[in-house]
Parts: sequence; C-alpha cells; structure tokens
Amino acid sequence: MTLLQPVVHGRHRGLWIEEAFGVAGEQTSPPSQNLTEQLKADVCVIGGGYTGLWTALRLKELEPTLDVVVLEADHCGSGASGRNGGFVLSWWSKLRTLIKLCGEEEGLRLARAVEAAVPAIGRFCEKNGIDAHFSAGGWLWAATSSLHLGAWDATVSACEERGLDVFTRLAPAEVTARAGSPIHLGGVWERAAATVQPALLAGGLRRVAAARGIRIFENTPVASLTRYGSVLATTPAGSVTASAVVLAINAWAASLPELRRAILPMSSDVIATVPIPEHLEEIGWTGGESISDTRMMVHYYRTTRNGRIVFGRGGEAHGFLGRVPRSLEVVGERASRTERGFHRAYPMLTEVAVSHAWTGAVDRSEAGLPFFGELREVPGVHYGVGFSGNGVGPAWLAGRILASRALGRRDVWTEHRLNHGPCSTFPPDPVRYFGGILVREAIRREERAADLGRPVGDIARAFINLAPAGVRKGAAPAEKPE
Repeated sequence: MTLLQPVVHGRHRGLWIEEAFGVAGEQTSPPSQNLTEQLKADVCVIGGGYTGLWTALRLKELEPTLDVVVLEADHCGSGASGRNGGFVLSWWSKLRTLIKLCGEEEGLRLARAVEAAVPAIGRFCEKNGIDAHFSAGGWLWAATSSLHLGAWDATVSACEERGLDVFTRLAPAEVTARAGSPIHLGGVWERAAATVQPALLAGGLRRVAAARGIRIFENTPVASLTRYGSVLATTPAGSVTASAVVLAINAWAASLPELRRAILPMSSDVIATVPIPEHLEEIGWTGGESISDTRMMVHYYRTTRNGRIVFGRGGEAHGFLGRVPRSLEVVGERASRTERGFHRAYPMLTEVAVSHAWTGAVDRSEAGLPFFGELREVPGVHYGVGFSGNGVGPAWLAGRILASRALGRRDVWTEHRLNHGPCSTFPPDPVRYFGGILVREAIRREERAADLGRPVGDIARAFINLAPAGVRKGAAPAEKPE
C-alpha cells in the first residue's frame, strides 16, 4: 500500500480563481460531486489540474469508449493550475538541458513538441468556446541588473548554432520600452509564448472533459493506492478500481518514497495590482509580453486583459522530507518581498495598490524538467512530476505522455529519456533542507549585491554553486505555482 499525503487547502485562492468563479461560459459544467461509492474504471486519474485533465482528454481521444474517472481533492484547478502566473512557455530556454539528458535528436523533438503546445492550447480554447484570455504576446527574458546581462547567451547561441530562429536579441532601449521600465537593461524575446487566465483554462478543460463522458469527482482526496491485480484508489467515502492509475498531483507527489529525492516542494508567491490600464499606456507596456528576469529566485510578471499587473517570485521557501507544509500555502512575509520586487521593477508605480496576494507549491526537479514513470511499489500507477514552475504549456505534452503510458503504448510520446523516471536527484534530507536554507540566503545576498552593481563575496558564491542545476545562473527561469 502507498499512502498519499493529505492536501492542505490554501485560504487565499488568488485573483484567477476569484475571477473564474461563476463566470458565464463555464456554468455549463455539471454540479460538483464527491465520490461516495465503489467504482470500476479503465483508467483513474488522480488530480484535476492541467496534467490530469489533459491526460483524461487525451485518453478519450485515443479510445473514445474508455471509462475514465478523475478524482480531485479540492475542485478542478484549485491547486497550481489555478494559481500560477499564466505563462504558456516553450522549452527552447531549456534546450541545452534537454539535449544533455535526451540527446540531440530527442532534445530537439521535445522542444519542438512543447513549442507546438502553445498554439495548440489556443486552438483548443477557440474550438471549445473556452475564453481563457489566451494571448500570444511572446516572452521577454530580461536582466534588471548589469551583472546579469548576457545570462541568456549560452542558450540563445545553442539555438542559433542549430539554425533555430527562436530568440530575437533586442537592443537595451527596446527591452526598456517593451517592459515599460528603465530597470530592464537588456534581454531577448521569444515569440513562441502566450499568456492565459489560468483558472478559466482549468475550468474550461473540466467542462469539456465532463461533456466527453469523463466522470469527475471533486472534494475527493485519495488516501492510498493498493495493487490487487488492478489498482485500488481509496478515498474517504469510496474507492475506484482501475487497470491503470495516473498520478497528476504536482508537489504533493514528493512524499512518495521513490520520488522524495527527485522533487522538492518549493514556494511561488504572487501579487496582483488593481486594474491600471492608463498607467500601462503611460509606461508603454502594451504588447502583452510575459516577462521573467534572470535572478535565481526569479521574478515573473505579466499584464491582464483588464490592465492589472500580476507579479510573482519563486523559491522563497521549501519543504522537508517531501512534505508540502502549510507555510507553502499561507500568504505571509513572502508576499511583502514579492511586492518589494515589484516596486523595484516598476518604481514609477509604487503608489499603485495591490489587491490580491496568493501562494502555492512548485514541484521543483533538480534538472528543472518534468519526468515520467511508474511506481515500483504499486505497478500500474504512472506519474508525471517535476514541472519546476513551467507547466502550463508542458502539461499538454504531459497529457500525451501519460495517456500513452496508461494504455501501454510505445509511441513518439513515450520513447525518450524523460519517460524513464527521475533524471537526477537532490541530496537526502536533512542535508537538502538545511543546505537549501543556506543556499537561498546566499542567493539573496547575491541579489542585493547585484542590485547595487557589486559582485557577491566568495563564501556566498560557494554556496550558490550548490544550487540545483535548474536554477543556476543562465538556466531557464521558472514561474508560478504549477
């Protein structure tokens, strides 16, 4: 038997969920219901976020008569899928890591697949009447300190050497103009990116899934998984027996013994301003770009359809022994640090009121990429975790990988290195936990020094070099709780 950790419900749901609640167009979803009986299904998907819902939809696409059940501990999209920054990004910024792990051919194929996911999500929304505010405004990877200039060079060069027209190198003045702030000193732009209203996308996926005959049970946490020929997923008031189970539970999977060292629950904290469309016009941030800076504890920010700025910061806290502590679901001092980051990036907007603050857990992998596999302790249970803050677009790909896994298919979605379990691991706790605290403090010192135009000291630099590969300088930035 494998036990799953109880899900902690955050009190602050955030702007996106507040906006999406009862929005016309998503009201056609069937009423929420929890599981109170013993069911049988072909496939049981645990987790009603992007990965779980894309997997369920893909299963029905491949085999329309398949009986698919989705079990969600809260309501669909209540976790990372409804609380992230809404960046729909490709994997071109992770190309070097993809090639290192998967080889040249497979690395390029996966990068192209995730690039294709961005417009595919937009087309799915259009076809199915989901107004998720999909906007293909591109992504700006920018430096807000002179010491961080050129952090993207190795990645951009790797693309250019392969003849890939992915990133556009921008003059400093253009970066400043696009971002609407003189703090932005340089950067590159990627066209293959978009933004969405995350909770509306999750709600739309839920509605389409229900319409296609997928049985969805919310407020139904899974307590344990047991193999008795088939897999038994036990809930407080019922159970589901299925030939295959898909775990799509994000950071909550970190408590499983065989995944504990492979993913680390980390915080991502977000604030949103009141609508300020006139200010956005004044500063010139009108192109709809999503923006990430080059800090290791990354700042990520974008505008919304009604003129808000949504501004996030990743990596301020992490869990112990694979647990998602309540602190990762509670808005506190981290929100104040995030707001200070916003004021530094946009000093001309210091008088603008912040109307919302929320937080959530990210499933950080050491390499910064997701991986997929099957639980050894409970055969037939397949997982996809480790999105590391970039999951809105890659979850589309994950749905294809996990659906093929659940059906026992060997195809283009399963034949690659990411589909063979963890690619790398963290040190064991307590080394990881207490070492992470020291590394994070060294990163904070480096950020403060960089803001003043000074290099960090040798001792802090030594600790920074212990940071996971996926967050070191020049690595692709992450965003959101996903």
